[in-house]
Amino acid sequence: MSAYEDVLYEVRDRVAVATLNRPEVLNAFTAAMGRGLRQAVADAVADDSVRVIVLTGAGRGFCAGADMKVLQQIKPDANAQTSTLTGAATQARETGALASGPGPDLSGHYGGRFGYFMRAKKPVIAALNGPAAGLGLVLALYADIRFAASEAKFTTSFAQRGLIAEHGISWLLPRLVGPANALDLLFSARRIDAKEAERLGLVNRVFAQATFMDEVMTYARTIADTVSPRSTAVIKAQLWKSSFQDFNAALAVADGEMQQSFASEDFREGVAHYLEKRAPRFTGR
Repeated sequence: MSAYEDVLYEVRDRVAVATLNRPEVLNAFTAAMGRGLRQAVADAVADDSVRVIVLTGAGRGFCAGADMKVLQQIKPDANAQTSTLTGAATQARETGALASGPGPDLSGHYGGRFGYFMRAKKPVIAALNGPAAGLGLVLALYADIRFAASEAKFTTSFAQRGLIAEHGISWLLPRLVGPANALDLLFSARRIDAKEAERLGLVNRVFAQATFMDEVMTYARTIADTVSPRSTAVIKAQLWKSSFQDFNAALAVADGEMQQSFASEDFREGVAHYLEKRAPRFTGR
């Protein structure tokens, strides 16, 4: 069995691409897919040749949400809240490739099913090539950056299934689109197109469907080739930490991290390549 069940994984030009791979059901999410995706991200983080991680879907969709066959089998669990919280805490203490660092510590903040995306030390781009609904939309919100293809559609869908704002979307969505827009999207479960998603701030940019992945990969390679991987790791941790800090705490962290960056090889290379008018050769150290 592949280490990436229901997920395709490849590395090209220092960009790792993890592709949800159940195209016949619009990449409906399963536990196996969750395990495969987690392993793919962990391997990308551990691979020193990888600078950026791109998450996308096979076929014409990104992810249609949780597999409906799985949802049909769910029964109420009196211990669900306790077990969910326990799982989140356990994952937050994770060691290895998906442990927090460098930069400010995130281990106490981002647990649960997808919190490892925040703790991953490399930029994560969600390439939304088609429909993203329910759990599929939530998954995209855990990425650092989201790009949408021009024909993509989005819906929260939870209220139409008799469900609630699941898997942290009640925290993530209003930070992107504001509380009123978040409540609109959650209450109505209406579908929005890529243009509206960009206007609301749900996605960073929309690219033409025909050239979508080429545009995403060009952006990813720009990060991989021109900026310090140490800098992106620390900056990512700073921003995800800031939701739990006041301004003075964030400023103090920045001042401390700046002093550490002065001692890094990447800082010396950043100055040298500028003065020597050549392409950078960052190492991440």
